[in-house]
Amino acid sequence: MLLAYFWAVFLAAPAFSVGGADMNSTGISEPVCSRSPSITHCPGYRVAHFARVKHGFDATLDLAGSPCNVYGKDIHHLILSIRFDTKDRLHVHIKDADGRQYQIPHSVIPLDMGSGVGESASNLRFSYFHDQSAGFGFEVHRGSDVIFDTTGHPLIFEDQYIEVTSNLPTNANIYGIGESPDYFRRDPNNSTKTLWNRDAADPFRENVYGSHSVYMELRQGKFHGAYLHNSHGMDIVLANSTIQYRILGGTADFYFFAGSSALAVIDQYTELVGRPNRIPYWSLGFHNCRYGYKSVYEVNEVIANYSKANIPLEVAWTDIDYMDKTRDFTFDPANFPIEEMQKQLQTLHSNNQRMVLMTDPAIQHNASYGPYSRGHDLDVFIKNEDGSEFVGQVWPGYTVFPDWFAPNIDKWWHKELGDFFDKLPMDGMWIDMNEASSFCTGSCGTGKPADEIPAYPWTVDSSPPHRDINTTNLFLVPPYAIHNPFAEISDKTIETTAVHSNGIIEYHVHNLYGYMESRTTRDFLLQYRPNVRPFLLSRSTFSGSGALVNHWTGDNAATWEDLHISIASVLDFGIFGIPMVGADICGFNGNTTEELCARWIEIGAFYPFSRDHNAIDMIPQELYQWETVAEASRRALAVRYRLLPYFYTMYQHSVEMGWPVARPLVFKFPEILAVVDNDRQMLVGDDILVSPVLVKGATTVDAFFPRGRWYDWYSYKEIVGANSNVTLDAPLEHINVHIRGGAIIPLQQPSMTTAASRKSDYTLLVAVDLHGTASGELYIDDGDTLDSAHKWVQFDYADQTLHVDHRSGGTFVIEQKLSQIVVLGVPDVEMVFVNGVPTKGDISTNNGSTVICNLDINLNNPTLVRFL
Repeated sequence: MLLAYFWAVFLAAPAFSVGGADMNSTGISEPVCSRSPSITHCPGYRVAHFARVKHGFDATLDLAGSPCNVYGKDIHHLILSIRFDTKDRLHVHIKDADGRQYQIPHSVIPLDMGSGVGESASNLRFSYFHDQSAGFGFEVHRGSDVIFDTTGHPLIFEDQYIEVTSNLPTNANIYGIGESPDYFRRDPNNSTKTLWNRDAADPFRENVYGSHSVYMELRQGKFHGAYLHNSHGMDIVLANSTIQYRILGGTADFYFFAGSSALAVIDQYTELVGRPNRIPYWSLGFHNCRYGYKSVYEVNEVIANYSKANIPLEVAWTDIDYMDKTRDFTFDPANFPIEEMQKQLQTLHSNNQRMVLMTDPAIQHNASYGPYSRGHDLDVFIKNEDGSEFVGQVWPGYTVFPDWFAPNIDKWWHKELGDFFDKLPMDGMWIDMNEASSFCTGSCGTGKPADEIPAYPWTVDSSPPHRDINTTNLFLVPPYAIHNPFAEISDKTIETTAVHSNGIIEYHVHNLYGYMESRTTRDFLLQYRPNVRPFLLSRSTFSGSGALVNHWTGDNAATWEDLHISIASVLDFGIFGIPMVGADICGFNGNTTEELCARWIEIGAFYPFSRDHNAIDMIPQELYQWETVAEASRRALAVRYRLLPYFYTMYQHSVEMGWPVARPLVFKFPEILAVVDNDRQMLVGDDILVSPVLVKGATTVDAFFPRGRWYDWYSYKEIVGANSNVTLDAPLEHINVHIRGGAIIPLQQPSMTTAASRKSDYTLLVAVDLHGTASGELYIDDGDTLDSAHKWVQFDYADQTLHVDHRSGGTFVIEQKLSQIVVLGVPDVEMVFVNGVPTKGDISTNNGSTVICNLDINLNNPTLVRFL
């Protein structure tokens, strides 16, 4: 009887609405009075049946007219599923009734399903409608605001093309969708974001290594978000006040997030796809690498030169140079002999430093090469349609590619990695080329005997000529051409018609390749060192990869524009749920300059993942190569290492709630219109503002300061922000850093390694706001094990009194004392009492701030510090 009533109401043409505390008792919202005409000739769909189920609704959709078959074959019967997963997350899934379209299995990406809530408890509401021009459409409401609205745009659902379009406000503030080097705020009037993973040298606004279909929008000071769960290639187009999804298959599997802050949206998104992985403390140190080191002895010199220059170096990385003829799991016997690599690792460990090496997925097609022959015997490589092994071309010549869906894949991959680690138990792994990258198109090595090996170096030989494009094969050349720059979507990667062991062709799962390699590799690391936090860096990523890996932004260029874009790229990955991210400092491709490298390390010192890395045949760019760069490095890294307790605390928020470490100003100050497109500055957490020089030859920087009190990191001088720019001096070796009034920042002394820095006593920077108050916190654990005991210390300052208390925590004991407190913005303190007892600390005044030294406060105990 209830369903019949719903159906009768629907035929009468008002919109049907479900969810939200503000809907009326019948569940029927007010009708939508006008709907714009369809923008295509496609008929759309009509609702054939609608039923209430637990925590949501189900419906069937039938094609409303003659098929348009615009880029494929229209699917006549669909299923619509609406679920209120949590109070802030709504799941809207449109799929084919026969279940033939590929969907990402839960076994591949284990999405959180939520416990489900009643629609009246949800902060989101769903409504659907039907009109003559566009057929079925739907809206998602947050209160009175419609945050997703398909009005006037017919749903197109075909076997190789799905189109869903939502209206946007004029000049909307959209963030996310990538991976695609771009400015942080997407151009709402002319942006096409292509999601198709490929090996590319970070071209501006083109698709590169990863696929992330999540976006967030800012409207009137509030954020909301949406995520499409689909592994197919797609374009997401912002134009004509719409966001339009053009998808090469699968289903329309949407999740909507109520927000309303930016951090709340990211919390809700990472709750769904997976919280960021727990990093080891040492990974927050500074890292160095280059592609092109000629020997282990040259790397040893680099390590020693950093020490001589008094520049901290935490991790020495080596690219594929260490391999024997660029083959995985081998060592060049002449230039990187295993005995010398083992000595290097021992030396690094004796100095509390670390080693990470690169591993690629492509395996040389060579019957005498153990990893290939063992993998062949276990049947773990991707196949051609005829059942033969797919053979592409990468660094070691003709190569096969692991099939991460194969039943024996873990057995084989873990065995190869285990033997490798038994020889050289390095501290982390770097997986590259896992889009997957291939230098030729198609199975260019098929038919060649597995013992027929070209002369080394194989990369000198050009790739086979491009085959004739087969436009009749719709999986090689789909009817809709996404904006992937290559002639075929198979170009420079695994053939889209290649077959996985489960019978699925690469066309459907291409964007998952790097994610799945990340998953099995992380599983190995956890098994090899149980309860030790793995450190794993991956170039290719997908939604949810942050739970498994960390990321660098790939092959950028040594240009001023790339320096600027690097900030936006780091901020993007904060939205994508991968907070441990950084760009190659000083640039990867091309020769950097002294000035550019100095300016780059100044901001790069504040990337969550901070690493200098450049390409073979480029000039050396280690930070000690120029004295000005060395001095800029020492200064900027001294700030970073002093801030390590704060960085680590911010990262714990990532682990628990998904929050990014590096943040744009708009996340903290969404009400200020002037910061909606500010990607020339960066916040670390909410409290540390970094204002780099991004222009060649500049010695000043125009830094935006939101309203409130801000304090110079070095001098403690106060700037009263007025929602306007302030011109700051910025000589070549200087990076401007400011502390937000209202924050309390825990610090330790900088040192040459994170281990040494962690042993020093704590300092608290208490930066009072306009009301004379401040707050902050410190998270601490052993920095290494997955199930470490920990402690949260809470700091609150008001009425000239600092309260130190424990928010949570168990048996962890903080060995270091609180030995110094700096109260910014509070001069003329004459007496300090700790738990009512006068302190013997030394008190001084500096630029309107008070510095108290030689304290001996035990952070394991609640403490009251009074300043008079």
